[in-house]
Amino acid sequence: MPNSESFLGWRWKSQRQQQRVNTTAILLLVLIIVVIAVGALLFFQRRRSAALQQKFGPEYQRAVGEFGDERKAEAELAAREKRVRSLNIRALTPEEQARFADSWKKAQTRFVDEPSQAAADADILVKELMQTRGYPVGDFEQRAGDISVDHPEVVSNYRAAREIAMRNNAGKATTEDIRQAMVHYRSLFEELLQTGKPATHTEKVG
Repeated sequence: MPNSESFLGWRWKSQRQQQRVNTTAILLLVLIIVVIAVGALLFFQRRRSAALQQKFGPEYQRAVGEFGDERKAEAELAAREKRVRSLNIRALTPEEQARFADSWKKAQTRFVDEPSQAAADADILVKELMQTRGYPVGDFEQRAGDISVDHPEVVSNYRAAREIAMRNNAGKATTEDIRQAMVHYRSLFEELLQTGKPATHTEKVG
C-alpha cells in the first residue's frame, strides 16, 4: 500500500505540474496573439496615417490642428473621402469647358473697373463649376472639405479667397487683397476646369 500511495502521490503532483505547464503555455500563446494583434493594428494605423498624409498634404496638418488629435482628424478625412466617392463627379464637356472659360475671362476683365464685383463673380463661377461637375454646393466648409479630397493642393487657396471675400464684404480688403483673391479663385477654377495648371500665389490677374 505505501508504494501504491507514493505512486498516486507522484502521479497527482505530475498532473498538477502538467496543468501548470499547460496553463502557462496557454497564457503565453494568448500573450503572443495579443502582441501580434496590437502590432498589426499599429502597422495598419501607421500605414493609413501615411496614406492620408500623402493624399491630403497640408490639409492633413490643418485637420490635425482643427481637431487637436490625429485619430479624429484622420477619421474626418476618411469620412470626406468616402462621401466624395459616393458622389457622381464627372468631367466637363468641351462645350461646358468653353463656356466656363469664357465666363472667367469676363470676370478677369471686370476686375479692372470693378474689382469687388469681379471677385464676387469668381466666387459664383467656382460654385457653379463645382455644381456642374457634381459637387454639392451647401455651406462653404462642406464645399472646401469635398474639394480637398481630389484637389488638396488648392483647397487652401479656396479658403484664402473666402477669407479675403469676407473682409471685402466688410469693406476691409484692399484692391491688392482682392487681386490675390482672384488668383486664389483661379487656382481652383483651373484645376476644376482641367484646362491648365493651378495658378501660384505669385501670379498676377489680367
